[in-house]
Amino acid sequence: MIRAVIVDDEQHCIDHLTRLLEKHTGHIELAGSFQTVNDGLHGILNLTPDLIFLDVQIHRETGFDLLSRIKEKKFEIIFTTAFDRFAVQAFKFSALDYLLKPVDPDDLSAALKKIKPSVTHSGFNEQINNLLFNIRSASQQLQRICLPVLNGMVFLNVSDIIRLKSDSNYTQFFLKDGKKIMVSRTLKEFDELLSENNFFRIHQSHLINLACIKQYTKGKGGYVTMTDGAEIEVSVRKKEEFLKQVMNM
Repeated sequence: MIRAVIVDDEQHCIDHLTRLLEKHTGHIELAGSFQTVNDGLHGILNLTPDLIFLDVQIHRETGFDLLSRIKEKKFEIIFTTAFDRFAVQAFKFSALDYLLKPVDPDDLSAALKKIKPSVTHSGFNEQINNLLFNIRSASQQLQRICLPVLNGMVFLNVSDIIRLKSDSNYTQFFLKDGKKIMVSRTLKEFDELLSENNFFRIHQSHLINLACIKQYTKGKGGYVTMTDGAEIEVSVRKKEEFLKQVMNM
């Protein structure tokens, strides 16, 4: 049984989530709900939950203020947020689970399937810092990305990525310092994340940082030479869109 609490400053949001959780009483026990950071802190310390549904904005404070006051985070967190599209992307870049308000029943079910009681996230504090860095970014370009790897998390500046290559259900990252990182996620997922950050999928198997193109060579589709020396074919059907985007840089 997973022991859960809700921290949210809006009672109607608590009520809505409580009703949705009633459908999961077989493995979720709702131990309490709190509407302020201070009450939430005391409740978490007293109830020792496995899972916290944590609102991002809580009156004049934030869920991050609450987390900063807890030294040992022996629980899982699902953030709830009414943030805009950019901020939601920031959650994705940080590999943190979130639910967009109003919470959808199917999204809740999917999030709960990922919960493993008594297991803490590796590098959780770094994930939070990564999220805050991106949310506070002055531009709409996300700056840092968190990659879940076999032994934990890797945090990268997006600008340090030269290109990504698909390898079945895995994606390999090629970095400016010559390092390579393999991640157990599809290229399609990273295409969706990075497409608004000056990355372009020039081929079914390749996603590139447009800022790292060294040369484009004409041909049926042509090919690009990247700053790491890699030569990558441009898909014929992507050629026009690719050239248009490059010209508009």
